[in-house]
Amino acid sequence: MKTIGILGGMSWESTVTYYKVINELVRGRLGGLHSAQIVLRSLDFEEIERCQSSGDWARAAEILAEAARGLEAAGADVILIATNTMHKVAPEVARAVTVPLLHIAEATGAALARRGIRKVGLLGTKYTMTEAFYKCRLEAQNFDVLIPSPEDINLVNRVIFDELCLGTIRPESKAEFLRIIEDLRRRGAEGVILGCTEIGLLVTQEDTDLPVFDTTLIHAEEAVRFALGESSDETKDTNDTTAEKA
Repeated sequence: MKTIGILGGMSWESTVTYYKVINELVRGRLGGLHSAQIVLRSLDFEEIERCQSSGDWARAAEILAEAARGLEAAGADVILIATNTMHKVAPEVARAVTVPLLHIAEATGAALARRGIRKVGLLGTKYTMTEAFYKCRLEAQNFDVLIPSPEDINLVNRVIFDELCLGTIRPESKAEFLRIIEDLRRRGAEGVILGCTEIGLLVTQEDTDLPVFDTTLIHAEEAVRFALGESSDETKDTNDTTAEKA
């Protein structure tokens, strides 16, 4: 089993999900008392968010790159950035280490392709929804990406930072997210990407019959495949399994 290195804490709410799901998947694959070999570096999200809001992505890249080098030095065979938004600095992080970095948008694109979906809605922070670093990764894989209206982009972003990253789950916010998902469906979305690792705390496949692609689950699944040396066709997606149960 290879060792998974996780850059977490952005926010720690979703890092908990990564840790739990990865270990559950390893135990499910190997049985017995097996658990994942993980090296975790949990960053102070306050510092990272200040970099985001001020536009100091160069400093954010330095912080994550340094942390990634620490994970590699501690024995990580692969690196995960446990947040969608901070994949804006994924190229800098990847250049800082010699082990692979598993890109969350690449893993999500592969999951979409396995389900035969080509037109998809994207929810996430305002950076993820509006900037090229994430959408272009999906468009390069021949996906048509839809995002909410400007007003709803602001709403989704506010709920992520002011509620979900603080562990606050509000029924009224869930209702708004489901309304936005239905609007994306009306515009032709065949599925929706939960493109922020906290959104899965609020909305799951059980809440809608539109296929939901939870990037946290997809990313965790990809990490386990790498750690156990599995190919993508050897196992069923965690995300797909969730969808089929709904």
